[in-house]
Amino acid sequence: MQIGIDLGATKIEYVLLDNNNKEIKRDRIPTPSDYQKTLLSLEDIIKKLDNKNENFNVGICHPGSVDKTSGLIKNAHNSLWLNSKNLIKDLKKNIKNNILTDNDANCFCLSESFDGSASNYETVFGIILGSGCGGGLVINKKIIQGANGLGGEWSLNHTPLFNVPNLEPGQIDNFNNRIEGYLSGKSIEKRYYEKFNKNLSAKEIFSGYRKKNNNEFEFIINYKDILSRCLITIITTLDPDAIVFGGGISNEIDFLDEIKTMSAKLINEPNLKTVFLKPKFGDASGVRGAAILSRQNFI
Repeated sequence: MQIGIDLGATKIEYVLLDNNNKEIKRDRIPTPSDYQKTLLSLEDIIKKLDNKNENFNVGICHPGSVDKTSGLIKNAHNSLWLNSKNLIKDLKKNIKNNILTDNDANCFCLSESFDGSASNYETVFGIILGSGCGGGLVINKKIIQGANGLGGEWSLNHTPLFNVPNLEPGQIDNFNNRIEGYLSGKSIEKRYYEKFNKNLSAKEIFSGYRKKNNNEFEFIINYKDILSRCLITIITTLDPDAIVFGGGISNEIDFLDEIKTMSAKLINEPNLKTVFLKPKFGDASGVRGAAILSRQNFI
């Protein structure tokens, strides 16, 4: 059996899988916004699931990526207390289990590629549209991390909208002008407020769109265009067999076919073969992928 843990910004979800991918136990707790308390929570989860000291392998998915030289987490923008921390090293001080960590979108994509909605495809890109935004790449059911651990980090790119401000040499752009600054739940709410001077949750904005309320309808029509333009950077660079959409915002999207048509038109590819998919395992895919990750890397 394997333990999977999804270390999110607001919740820690965990699962115990048997070797046939059957869930033995799954639960969640709030995430402490403090690194030391987070470590204690993770240790408690592992000890509880491995109460007979069978040394189950543990996979943990989290925001950001791990620097391959230092082992430190970087780019965890919604969980800042994780940045510059060596999660595995710190957990191993009190835990004997084998532990492996990876980006949450990578593990989401691994789960859906392994036995989920994209299990019949070779090259799969996984997109998480939630409070934040992320991406993961899996080929032949293996995560592609890349030389810098940045494989699939599509949301760090600038939006292909030609509105990036002029920067001085060496100046780092802020995330408002990157893909995450347009497609994530937090950015949807922020930009809606800036445009209409009204506070609505992302869920309320999508609900208003479906009701054809003027402001919400206009906003989501524009969101569709941005999403389509951002997707063509994936399609024209990686040309994946399938793209799987996960996360809370993707649950609100009921127009994937339209997005595919728009993306195809933008690159003049009317017979676009890339399949756009919803996840088989929904919000549980990340934690399942973490468990599967530990199985694949400690056999």
